[in-house]
Amino acid sequence: MSIPQDLKYTKEHEWLRIDGDVAQVGITEFASEALGDIVFVQLPAVGDTVTAGEVCGEVESTKSVSELYAPVSGEVVEVNDATADAPELINSDPFEKGWLFKVRTEGAAELLDAAAYAALIKEG
Repeated sequence: MSIPQDLKYTKEHEWLRIDGDVAQVGITEFASEALGDIVFVQLPAVGDTVTAGEVCGEVESTKSVSELYAPVSGEVVEVNDATADAPELINSDPFEKGWLFKVRTEGAAELLDAAAYAALIKEG
């Protein structure tokens, strides 16, 4: 299972690629495998304000529907429309083509590094 070292992670199995004050957000390979085949994704809209720890969308698979939590607070500045058209990208390429949205952050959140995230999923 891949856990890229250059990303930050949440306990809710999301990853963030931070560039200045913009964070690109997706779900981890661990989460996508646990969900199974992803068939639908509902994302926040560009211009929406999201709050860290609150629900901002959902991911539906053949097994279940899971809520998507905002890992940081801020304004959504971009949404990956490719995942709406082809949600299976989240399963096949969760860290590149399967990213979900970008948010202009309002400060740092409590995030995990790759080692801490690896420890979290090992415990789970």
